[in-house]
Amino acid sequence: VQLQASGGGLVQAGGSLRLSCAGSGRTLSFYAMGWFRQAPGKEHERVAGISWSAGRTVYADSVKGRFTISRDNAKNTFYLQMNSLKPEDTAIYYCAVKTGAEVADDFYQCDYWGQGTEVTVSS
Repeated sequence: VQLQASGGGLVQAGGSLRLSCAGSGRTLSFYAMGWFRQAPGKEHERVAGISWSAGRTVYADSVKGRFTISRDNAKNTFYLQMNSLKPEDTAIYYCAVKTGAEVADDFYQCDYWGQGTEVTVSS
């Protein structure tokens, strides 16, 4: 499985971005998906996850109500809609997938990772 993340950029506080993660090489239908981020000097943090069936989503407390994760199995792609962005959301965002139904709790539990896309939120 190869994952290609895109959609990062520079945005002002309060703005929005939509990240995409396109899969190739294998269908993503049987993977749980997640978005993780790493700010400078910090560990990877799970931002959001979505289960195999899309029946369950999880979010970090810091992004609840602002970010939405979704998946489109027909396009082999999943997304992270980020609204009301804050300077503390600045990080490199990684998409990743984990074999099986349940969302990975940790970045290193995943089986495949995208290359990361940088998000910078200015105040």
